[in-house]
Formats: sequence, structure tokens, C-alpha cells
Amino acid sequence: MNALTRCLDTYWSSSIGKKLVVAITGIVLVLFLAGHLAGNLVVFMGPDPFNEYAYFLHHMLHGVGIWIFRVVMLVMIAAHIIATVALTRQNKAARKNYEFETTIQASKSSQYMIWSGLTILAFVIYHMLHFTARIGNEYNTLDRYKTTLHGVEGEVHNAWQMVIDGFNWWPATIFYVIAMTLLCSHLIHGVGSIFQTLGLRSKKSAGFIKQLSIGYSLAIWLGFISIPVAIKIFGFGS
Repeated sequence: MNALTRCLDTYWSSSIGKKLVVAITGIVLVLFLAGHLAGNLVVFMGPDPFNEYAYFLHHMLHGVGIWIFRVVMLVMIAAHIIATVALTRQNKAARKNYEFETTIQASKSSQYMIWSGLTILAFVIYHMLHFTARIGNEYNTLDRYKTTLHGVEGEVHNAWQMVIDGFNWWPATIFYVIAMTLLCSHLIHGVGSIFQTLGLRSKKSAGFIKQLSIGYSLAIWLGFISIPVAIKIFGFGS
């Protein structure tokens, strides 16, 4: 084992190392959510803008860019979950019978974060299978969208119609809203934890950081659920 490997192993074995991994990957995921929401909201602009947005994403760097991005995000998600689970197990193993009740409550909160995180992971997998791999639907062959994107006449995948049809199915809409609600709950605790891990939370800033966490989480929740609600309840796109 060389010096670098020993250093990384020592870093990972410490609770501080795991917390930093959770915080850094958490920052990436929080920023991704904001960007992903902004892109998703383009659906309200209609089929032309949304399909052009989808076309751009799938043709970045001649189609390689989207796959690089997907791999990076999957690595971030995996590292975030693995570090969180490992940290919780480490804290649980170190807990003694004489610990205060507040510590036990903190451990329960961490365990709740794990289960909400795993539920969100299950949703991400379903979401990618449905909208990225397009498994279980016929959008690979049907509903091609005639357009003149980038000045070139042709047909592209009708991503806008896929979103409309997808959220017209009640189970998908319900699962989506539940997942986004759990995500909101996860973010309220997670965003604040990022500031704490990085040493940016103090007695003076604690109140502001809490409000920031709640405000960001609610904005993400309202933004994401607005799409299925508009489609399924108010008939948007029909």
C-alpha cells in the first residue's frame, strides 16, 4: 500500500473524512437540483422550447457530454449514500449506553435521512429508466416531433409529449409527489448539515441557515410538483 492509498484509507476511516464526502457531494447534488428544476420548468413554455432544450442536452459534445454528466452524477449519488450509511454505522457503533438523549435523537435523525435518501434513490432509478432509457414506453419509435431545431429540418424525440403522457398516469404522479416531498424533507436537514460540516454555521448564522434550508427546500418542492399537478389536475398539455 503506497503513501497515497494509506492517506486516502485513513481519511475515509475518520468520521471527518466521511462528513466531508457527504458535504461535498451534497453541494454538487444541491446545485444539480436547482439546474435540473430550471430545465424542467421549460416544459411550461411549450413543445418547441422544451424539445429544443432536450435536443441540446442529448447532443452536447456530440452526444458524449450527457453521458459524462450522467456518470459524474451517479458517482456523486453513490458516494453520498455510501458515506452517509458508513458514517451512521460508525456513529452507532461508537454510541455508549450513557449517551445523552439528544445524541440518540440525532442518530435517529440520521437513520431517517438514510431511508429518505434510499427512497429518493429508488425514484431516481425509476425516473432514469422511464425518461432516459425510455423502458416501458414506445417513445423510441413513436411520436417523433417534426422541427427545425438549429436551422436543420428533421425529426427529434418528442420529450415534451413524453412528460405530458407520463404524468397523465396517476401512479407516476403520486410516486413523483411522494418522492419530491421526501426530497424536501431530506434537503431541510441536509443543506444545514453542509454548512455545519464546512464550519460555516455559528450561533449568529444558525437562524439564517435554517431559514435558507427551508426556503430552498420548499422552492425545489413547489417547482418540481408544479409540473405533474398542472398536467394531471389542471389538464396542462391536453
